[in-house]
Amino acid sequence: MTSKRNKPRILLTSGEPAGIGPDLIIKLSQIKHDYDITVIGDPDLLNQRAKLLSIPFNLKIISDHDVSNNLLEKNSLKILPIKLKAKSTPGIPNVKNAAYIINMLNIACQYCLANKFDALVTTPIQKSVINDSGIKFSGHTEYFAEICNVDLPVMLLASHNFRIALVTTHLPLSDVNKKISSERIKKTIEIVIKAMPEKFTIMNPRISVCGLNPHAGESGHLGKEEKTIIEPVIKYFIENGHNVSGPIPADTAFLEEERQKTDVYICMYHDQGLPVLKTLGFGKAVNITLGLPIIRTSVDHGTALNIAGTGNADCGSLLAAIEIAETMVYGKSSTK
Repeated sequence: MTSKRNKPRILLTSGEPAGIGPDLIIKLSQIKHDYDITVIGDPDLLNQRAKLLSIPFNLKIISDHDVSNNLLEKNSLKILPIKLKAKSTPGIPNVKNAAYIINMLNIACQYCLANKFDALVTTPIQKSVINDSGIKFSGHTEYFAEICNVDLPVMLLASHNFRIALVTTHLPLSDVNKKISSERIKKTIEIVIKAMPEKFTIMNPRISVCGLNPHAGESGHLGKEEKTIIEPVIKYFIENGHNVSGPIPADTAFLEEERQKTDVYICMYHDQGLPVLKTLGFGKAVNITLGLPIIRTSVDHGTALNIAGTGNADCGSLLAAIEIAETMVYGKSSTK
């Protein structure tokens, strides 16, 4: 463990103002830790939510010229202030605050690109509200990639030693087939192979590639994408000395004996692997964006509008996201 003054500087977004992001941040302030965390968001929102939750809470407002490794005592947090556009009520998103959320993400990403912070951790946002405001938005992963001028970000979810990387992310199922290509799969695997030793100290990772179709195409009888698109990519990596196997049927890919032989799964679409990972590790899993010039992690859950402001939000995934962000700065991860 490094000394406190050398702790990685972590920037934490407060997320959808009507969701559980503010609750999680307030609860985080009650937990004894030695992370160097700065929140970005509206101080009044957090103070109001703390009052609603009857939790003692103290914010230290700082400026972008005052970012430093100053750790605060329990019940305190540093905050870079951004004002809401409209009043926020727990559980009831306000489309007028969409611009506030986008502004928060823009500023947070720019701070990290400018090396004012070592890692970015995000709490959940309500994508539908942003889209309802007229701003096209599919998710943090894609938005940060656009800001960072990255063509293909890779969404990786991790829970302990179970990791799933996605070839496509937030797409309707009807559009997945249009996006699956040998080049996209190849780039995804390359990003994963590069990240594993750099950020997770996993050398020569064992990578299992799922098929797109039921039974991985059943030798071409249930779809030809495995033979024409996926298998040539796997062959390429094997010939270049990498431990890549597949395509394997997704219905048996995640059995325990298969998980023991795999460091990272490559899944073709969002709901191919994530339901399994979240069933096995929900509340403790972490969403990691690979391929960016910054370190970004997030919780594994949504805004949970139904429990916002009730005190029932659980900090487990947020703590895991902070821990992995910190250890990724050091080039290792507690997920292994």
